[in-house]
Amino acid sequence: MSAQGALKTVRRRMLGVALLVVIALFLSLTVASYQKAFRSTVDVTLQAGSSANQLLPNSDVKVRGMIIGEVRDIATNGDGAEMQLAIEPDKAEMIPSNVSARLLPKTLFGERYVSLELPQNAGADNIASGDVIQQDRSKASIELEKVLADTMPVLQAVQPDDLAATLNALSQALEGRGKPLGETLSQLNTYLEGFNPSVPQLQENLQQLVGFAETYEQAAPDLLNALENFSTTSRTMVEQRDNLATLNSQLTTTSNDMTAFLEANGDNIIRLGEQSRPNLDLLAKYSPSYPCFLGEMAEFVPRVNEVFGKGTNEPGLHITLEVNQNRGKYEPNQDEPEFNDKRGPRCYPHDQLPSPFPQYPPESDGGPIQDGSTPPPSRNTVEGPSGKPPNTGGEAQTSGPQSTSPQGTGSGLGVVNSPAERDFVSALLAPTMGVPANEVPEWGSLLVGPVLRGAEVSYR
Repeated sequence: MSAQGALKTVRRRMLGVALLVVIALFLSLTVASYQKAFRSTVDVTLQAGSSANQLLPNSDVKVRGMIIGEVRDIATNGDGAEMQLAIEPDKAEMIPSNVSARLLPKTLFGERYVSLELPQNAGADNIASGDVIQQDRSKASIELEKVLADTMPVLQAVQPDDLAATLNALSQALEGRGKPLGETLSQLNTYLEGFNPSVPQLQENLQQLVGFAETYEQAAPDLLNALENFSTTSRTMVEQRDNLATLNSQLTTTSNDMTAFLEANGDNIIRLGEQSRPNLDLLAKYSPSYPCFLGEMAEFVPRVNEVFGKGTNEPGLHITLEVNQNRGKYEPNQDEPEFNDKRGPRCYPHDQLPSPFPQYPPESDGGPIQDGSTPPPSRNTVEGPSGKPPNTGGEAQTSGPQSTSPQGTGSGLGVVNSPAERDFVSALLAPTMGVPANEVPEWGSLLVGPVLRGAEVSYR
């Protein structure tokens, strides 16, 4: 071979090698371009849980449905996984540094992707290379992942051919019915919007229904016993149906008689009710004093036994005698009995009576009973005790003449220092002096009479 032929051979070989190098370089550049080796990115790290193991390299990274990057690498650790995300620089300028991430499936059966969730309170700084993003740990995100995790076993258990047949049948059923279905969903949405405000009340009702059910659960044995007893009652009624029929016929006769009676005396019954109203009104007016009065009557017998010394070694009458002023003599055409006292209901319990007990109620409680009598002209005014019997109801009436007044002339025993008065004073002084009344000096009435005259004396 000549030198010129050898040179041509070497030249052809060099051209072949150059062609191979160009082809290899083209393929390398194509692969590198496909792998985005010549594109500048913002590389960040995502720390996620074990669910990140379901992602694949080159999975999409989205924000509100728009692809802004991809997953470059996935490395597992003991607690979860760390993913290297490559985000386009122009998109990274719109993403705050405090963004979080969710791992969601593209479709029901599709692969997962990384969805960056923008916070409500975005930070001032944008995301940059080297930043670490945390997985969204909010309640809604956890519940969503739980639903997806629980759904996967069900979907894996479904046979693909059966699912395809079901979806095909569903597609055929919905074909051409999109508009009615949309109207139905719109109407359903309207119903739900009206129903949503009542959801809290529905929850409260359901909670109360639980308590109601628990109450009936506790009462179930008693209810069953009642039903069993009712069955016994039903059998008894069946056995006594002839007697019940007889009773029913008799009740019918009685009802007819009662109807005839009411028809004949209806007006009289109405008139009786109208005429009884004043009496009933009067009884109602004095009703506050009934409990006290009945209580005193209930204790009357024990007190009478005590007064007569029952059960003691001193049988006989035991009383406290109080000598009051003379009420004056009866005057014809002047002291005729009348009932003008309108002070209302009242009662005086025996254990709250004043001592000494006044002849009449004090002025603060209405004064003497207005019974129509006229007191004689008074010379001395004798004031009753300051104690006031308790009032159990009603209001005192203070208008009108003070009949049967305790005021009177003298002492009610005649002329001052008369024989009647001297005998009375002697009878009062004798127990104190320890001598009989006839042995009390006559001058005793001159010393003690002015002191006792016109006053109430309690004799014990």
